[in-house]
Amino acid sequence: MIDLTVIWAFIIAFAVFAYVVMDGFDLGIGILFPTITVGHGRNRAMNSVAPVWDGNETWLVLGGGGLMAAFPLAYAIILPATYPLVIAMLLGLVFRGVAFEFRWRDPGHRALWDMCFFGGSVVAALAQGMILGALLQGIDVTGRSYDGSWWDWLTPYTLLTGAGVVAGYALLGACWMIWKLEGEVQEHAYRLAFKAAIATLLFMGAVSAYNLLLLSDYRARWLEMPNILFASQVPLLTAIVAGALFYALKTRRELMPFLLALALFFLGMAGLGVTIWPYVVPDQITIWDAAAPEKSQIFMLVGVAITLPLILAYTGWSYWVFRGKVGHEGYH
Repeated sequence: MIDLTVIWAFIIAFAVFAYVVMDGFDLGIGILFPTITVGHGRNRAMNSVAPVWDGNETWLVLGGGGLMAAFPLAYAIILPATYPLVIAMLLGLVFRGVAFEFRWRDPGHRALWDMCFFGGSVVAALAQGMILGALLQGIDVTGRSYDGSWWDWLTPYTLLTGAGVVAGYALLGACWMIWKLEGEVQEHAYRLAFKAAIATLLFMGAVSAYNLLLLSDYRARWLEMPNILFASQVPLLTAIVAGALFYALKTRRELMPFLLALALFFLGMAGLGVTIWPYVVPDQITIWDAAAPEKSQIFMLVGVAITLPLILAYTGWSYWVFRGKVGHEGYH
């Protein structure tokens, strides 16, 4: 018999990964913006994402809306535990979106809009990483509701996960610019990608080690037999992909670094799955505990079966239409 709850868990996981893939490089360019040459360099970097950046956030809506609809109990617990971070993330995305458009239409204040674009990108990425950290470190639950304080999310661990996501997005942004741009901006992106890759791998290692100290169940899932036989493949593949990424950067490949950076994020998400499965709120609420009634899941699944292929087709078409290198004229 098909387990609808598991299907919905994978749908939401797919939406989250799609958001990280598609909006991550966009946020990454914002994070790296102060390092890019003012004027022509920044214009080309922003033009490389101008046709697709707003559509990328569709996946954030799908992930958040899907969590509320398919796992309402988890939504009711996670949101109160992370309200300040969610608000900060949304404000960061708003500032980034406003700055994206206004820097072209208000050139007299372009320096201000560039800083807003940078600040909004950093705040959004940091908040997303800290939300992940707040979830992984554990949420106080009593009965069916959040029982912690307003500031439980603020810990050294969540700051570590937040910084790790910022570094990872910077890596995606640098690799995207390598693929889409040419000349001095591309050369600068190669240098940035090396530094961001080192930082990302260091943060991944630090977070992974910290996870083993958080909960005994995390250690059991990674270190005890027979789990270790499966779980050990994730860090092994991560090391292989990391080596391939540095080689691709050294040999001046263009598309391959971006694909390998995406592979690092996929492996990071796989590691997250190993760590918390089958819990949606670690060691408190499983996906089955949090799931909506079966009839509700079926009703929503019909809608997703119709809309998800349309979203994928539209997204794929957008990237296909705006394929290739970004020229001097750009999109605006």
